[in-house]
Amino acid sequence: MKVISQIKQPVDKEMELFEKKFFESMSSKVALLNRITHYIVNRKGKQMRPMFVFLVAKMVSEGSVNERTYRGASVIELIHTATLVHDDVVDDSNRRRGFFSINALWKNKIAVLVGDYLLSKGLLLSIDNNDFDLLKIISVAVKEMSEGELLQIEKARRLDITEAVYYDIIRQKTATLIAACCSLGAASVKPESNEIAKMRRFGELIGMAFQIKDDLFDYGTEKIGKPTGIDIKEQKMTLPLIYVLNNVEKEEKAWIINSVKNYNKDKKRVREVIILVKERGGLEYAVNKMKEFQKEALLILEGYPQTPYRESLELMVNYVIERKK
Repeated sequence: MKVISQIKQPVDKEMELFEKKFFESMSSKVALLNRITHYIVNRKGKQMRPMFVFLVAKMVSEGSVNERTYRGASVIELIHTATLVHDDVVDDSNRRRGFFSINALWKNKIAVLVGDYLLSKGLLLSIDNNDFDLLKIISVAVKEMSEGELLQIEKARRLDITEAVYYDIIRQKTATLIAACCSLGAASVKPESNEIAKMRRFGELIGMAFQIKDDLFDYGTEKIGKPTGIDIKEQKMTLPLIYVLNNVEKEEKAWIINSVKNYNKDKKRVREVIILVKERGGLEYAVNKMKEFQKEALLILEGYPQTPYRESLELMVNYVIERKK
C-alpha cells in the first residue's frame, strides 16, 4: 500500500474532494438504497480508476482539473461499481475485498436493482451536464467488457484459443476500463485533442500488462509460494498456457488439453500441467510480453514534461508488473 499512497500523493486533494462528490452522486430518496450505497462507499478499494483520471488530466493540462474531471471520475466509478455488484450475483460470490458482497447481505434481487440504479445514476450524471463525449468513452468500455467476458466463455468451452484471441479478450475484459479512465482524464481537460487517443493507448497497455501479471500469479510467485492453478480449474486459457500449447509436440498438446478439459479438478494433474508450462518456457514468454507492454506505456509518457503527475503514472506502470498480489 506504501507505493499506492506515493502514486496518489500528487492528487491527494482531488481524491478527497472526489470522495465527497462520488458519495453525493449516489444519493436517493429511498432509505434502503442510501444504506446500501453508504456501505459500498465505506468499503472502497485502492481507487485506482479515479486516480488514473486525475493523474492523466493533470499531466496533459500541466496541473489543472475541472468539474468535468470530477464528474468523469464519478461516472467511471459508478458504472464500474454497478458491474462489480452484478458480477457478484452472477458468480454467487459472498465476498468482495474481504467484506460481505451486496448480494450476501441483501440478496440477489436487491443487488441487481442496486447495480441498475448505479448504472443509471452514472448515465444521468453525464447527460444532465452534457458530457456526451465522456459518456461515449464509458459506454464503449462497458460494451467491450461485456464482449470480452462473453468471448472468453465461448473460447473456454472449445479451448481453441490463439494468442491473438487472448489479447482481444484481455484488451476488452481488463484493459478497456483502464483505457477509458485515461482517455476520460484527457478528454475532461482537453476535449477533442489528440491526447485522448494517446492516453487511451497508454491505459490499454497498462491493462494488458496488469492482466498478464494476474495470469502469472496462477503459477505461483516467490511471495505467494505455491501455485494456485485456479485458472486451469476454471478452464481459463491464459498466456503461459497458450504459448506452450502452440509450441509443443502433438502428444503433449493433446495431454494438456485433455487435462484442462477433463481433469481440471484433479490437484495432482493440475500441478503436472503447471510444471510442464514452466518447463516449456511459458512463464518466461509471458513475462517478456508483459515487459513489452510496460516499455511501450513508459515510452508514451516520455513525450510529457517531467512533473509529479508523470512520475506517479510511471510509478503506476512499474507497480502493475512488480506487485506481489
